[in-house]
Amino acid sequence: MAGIQDNDTWSGRFSEPVAELVKRYTASVDFDRKLALFDIRGSLAHAEMLATCSIISPQDLQDIRRGLAQIEAEVVSGDFVWSLDLEDVHLNIEKRLTTLVGDAGKRLHTGRSRNDQVATDVRLYLRDAIDQLLELIQALQAALVELAQHHIHTIMPGFTHLQVAQPVSFAHHLMAYFEMLKRDHERLQDCRKRVNRLPLGSAALAGTSYPIRRELVADLLGFEAVCENSLDAVSDRDFAIEFTAAAALIMTHLSRFSEELILWMSPRFGFIDIADRFCTGSSIMPQKKNPDVPELVRGKTGRVNGHLVALLTLMKGQPLAYNKDNQEDKEPLFDTVETLVQTLRIYADMVAGIRVKPDAMRAAALQGYATATDLADYLVKKGLPFRDAHEAVALAVRYAEQKGCDLSDIALPELQQFSTQIGDDVYQVLSLEGSLAARDHIGGVAPPQVQAALSRARSWLQGT
Repeated sequence: MAGIQDNDTWSGRFSEPVAELVKRYTASVDFDRKLALFDIRGSLAHAEMLATCSIISPQDLQDIRRGLAQIEAEVVSGDFVWSLDLEDVHLNIEKRLTTLVGDAGKRLHTGRSRNDQVATDVRLYLRDAIDQLLELIQALQAALVELAQHHIHTIMPGFTHLQVAQPVSFAHHLMAYFEMLKRDHERLQDCRKRVNRLPLGSAALAGTSYPIRRELVADLLGFEAVCENSLDAVSDRDFAIEFTAAAALIMTHLSRFSEELILWMSPRFGFIDIADRFCTGSSIMPQKKNPDVPELVRGKTGRVNGHLVALLTLMKGQPLAYNKDNQEDKEPLFDTVETLVQTLRIYADMVAGIRVKPDAMRAAALQGYATATDLADYLVKKGLPFRDAHEAVALAVRYAEQKGCDLSDIALPELQQFSTQIGDDVYQVLSLEGSLAARDHIGGVAPPQVQAALSRARSWLQGT
C-alpha cells in the first residue's frame, strides 16, 4: 500500500495508487507551473487574512512567509524541483512549503480549495498580461503615428474590392490601424474590469465555514471586487474567453495590416520595403526577399482564433460548478498571451523600419481614375443631379480608357462633350492634391484633418 502515498493530499480515500498513465494524462504541472509566482502571491494574501482572522497563528504566518519566499527564489532561479506525482503547480508548492516549514505549511490551505485557488491564480496572471499588452499596443500605435507624421502628403490609392477607388494619404491609411488598435486597447481595458474580481474564499463551490474576510484578500491582491456567487466564482471562465476574443480581434487587425504590407512589398505594388531583419531569403532563388514576419502574423491569427473556439467549446457543456475539463483552459490562454505579446512587440519594431516609396504610390493613384468621384461631385456642385453626373463621368472614364490616358490628361473641349457644365477649373478638381484637399472634415483625408488626427492620437497616447 506504500504506493498510495505518492500523493498524500487525498490518498486516504483510495485503495490503490493512481496509474502511471492516468498521472501523465491528468497532470497539468508541465504547463501550469507558469502560474507559480501568482500562486505564491495569492497564498501570501490568503495567509495574511487567515492570521488577521485568528484562523492561524502569527508564528504560522511568519513561517509561511519564510517558506514561500524561499520557494519563490527557487522558482525564479530555476532550482525548484517539479514533481509529476504532485499533479499541478498548487500541490507542488504546498508540498515544498510543508517540507520547509512543517505544520504551518499544512495549515495554509485552510478555508480554500484548489478550485478557487486556481481561478485566482489565472486571474492574477491574466491581469498582469493585460497590463503588459496595453503598453505594447500603445507602443505600436506610437510607431504608426511616427511613421504617419512623415507621410501626410504622400498620396496613394485607396482601394475598395482591391480596385483603385479614391486618393488617400499614406498617413491617413496608417491611422486607420491606429483606430483599430485604439478599440482593441479599450476592449482590453474593459475586459480587465471583469478579470479583476476575486474568486478566493469560494472554496470548492459553496464557500467556507471559517470566519474569513474576502475583502481583505481582494485589497491585498489589488482586486476591485469579489466574485459574489461561490458556484460561479470557481466555474467561471468567461473572463478568459472574453480576453481571447479581444486577442483574436487584435490579431485579425494585425493580419489585415500584414496582408497589405505583403502586397505593398510585392514588385507589382512596390509601395514599401520592409527592413531585412524581418525578412528571409529563398533556399533556391537568390533574388527573393520574403516578408516572413507579416506572413507568420497571418498564420498565427488562425492559431489565436482556434484558441477562442477551443475555450468556447470547453465551456459549452459544463454543469456547475468546477469540472476537470477546466484544466484545459490554460494552454490556449497561455499561448494566446504569448503569441500576442510577441506579435505586438515585433510589429512595433517592424513598422518603425518601413521604408516608403512615395513615387510608386503616386503612380498607382494615377492609374485607376481615382479622381472620377471628384469629377462627379464637381458636376453636382454645378447643378447637375448626382445620377446624371455619375453617368457623365462613367462615359468620360470609358473615353479615357480608350485613349489610354488619365481624366486630367483629356483636353477641355473633349471633356465638355460629356457635360457643358465642365469649365477650365475642372483640372484642379482632377488633381490628386485637389481630391485630398476637398475632403476637409473630421475623419477626411485633407492634410489639415490628418494632422489634426495625429495630434488627437498623441494626446490620447499621453493621457492613457
